[in-house]
Amino acid sequence: MIEELSFPTGLRLLSGWQSGDPVAKARLKEIFDATISGDCDANFAIPAPTNAVNIGGSVNLMTLTIMHDLYGIESAEFYKTDAERYVRTTLLSRRLLGMNKLYISWPVYAFTCEAMGQLMMYPDKFPPGSDPDEVLITRDNWREFKTPDFESGVAKMITDVGECYSRLTGMEPILHLSAPYSLAADVFGQEPLLATLVHDPDFANELLDRLVDVVLKPWIDHFVARFPNAWIELSDASGSPFFIGPKNCKNMAIRSIKRLIDENPWGHRVYDANFRGDYVTQAQKKNRSSRRRGGGSAVPAIDLNQMTDLKHSVCRDFIIRLDDDRVPYTFYQEQAIQRNVPLFLGIGASQVDRNSIADLEIAKAEIGQTAADYTAAIKNVAEVISQSGYDNRKQPWPGTVYFEDVSAQAQFEMIEIIVQTALENGAIS
Repeated sequence: MIEELSFPTGLRLLSGWQSGDPVAKARLKEIFDATISGDCDANFAIPAPTNAVNIGGSVNLMTLTIMHDLYGIESAEFYKTDAERYVRTTLLSRRLLGMNKLYISWPVYAFTCEAMGQLMMYPDKFPPGSDPDEVLITRDNWREFKTPDFESGVAKMITDVGECYSRLTGMEPILHLSAPYSLAADVFGQEPLLATLVHDPDFANELLDRLVDVVLKPWIDHFVARFPNAWIELSDASGSPFFIGPKNCKNMAIRSIKRLIDENPWGHRVYDANFRGDYVTQAQKKNRSSRRRGGGSAVPAIDLNQMTDLKHSVCRDFIIRLDDDRVPYTFYQEQAIQRNVPLFLGIGASQVDRNSIADLEIAKAEIGQTAADYTAAIKNVAEVISQSGYDNRKQPWPGTVYFEDVSAQAQFEMIEIIVQTALENGAIS
């Protein structure tokens, strides 16, 4: 089994399983059987290197598909009934993909709003989500929701997952929750919330503050009381500049996260790394009064440097570029060096989705160049900031090629190219 857990054997086994090879499927099940029994625990205790570019990412979708195919386990059962099985199989998926940096996550948006009592949808073999037709909160009842019970349901599952992950890997526990804006979108509704941004922004901010005070802060307090060395990761895709604009991202999404950071003793361990769509900051807005006068002067929106400052205020230990940011990676490389922090560069799900590839050979050549560029940039940042006295005892170090979302529809040959490039060229002097 050690051989299959090593790169690139694990990836090639996944390719065989994906193609329907019965031998590969049988072997994959043997490995998952052994992993669920605890036979791979020693492997999970192997730490990520501190002298090479790390490779990590999110693999929830792929693991769920494998578990459904091998065992017939459906979404709700996989995510909510057995923390040790969930952690072990998720970590195994990362090892099979060749990731040298282990990480744990779960359906963060679904779990956070479910703990509040939001009605959910659990498809058989797809991740859960809130029911958009049955929102929990309205303008009539928004002051009535209560602090969740953190000792039951998905909240307890998250605690159990954090404990198991830390025990198996030796890494610090993670509490991964929806950020205030994305949580509001799930329990109030995306469209009603967007309407308040335009017509009643004061109410929108009141709602976000209540979610902070009644749900998120008590939840973090509870988790940190159990795990004083925990990290708190927030996710806020719905609050990204791409979706609500840079100004609303600043004044609502980031503002509400900063309350958690600035007002609490554990605030320095809170971060949000998934705001996306930085390219929208490069748009120009026409000054309305100038247009009425017949002029055409352009008034810049929040520009890219300002947006980077804002994002850094809620993710202070590293700089990250996601595929949807659409800004040259070299900008983020320079920003990481200026701020003396590591660099994460994201590989988007569509970049390695086999259904998005028109010409595989061209795609492989392109992703190979991307992997080489990303590895060199992350390595450069790590070497420069280490000379500046960066404290490499802090997490994360030394920077990561980050797969944003790997599903069972991934093109595993392309993932192999990325991992191979990072492993061959990522050694840090």
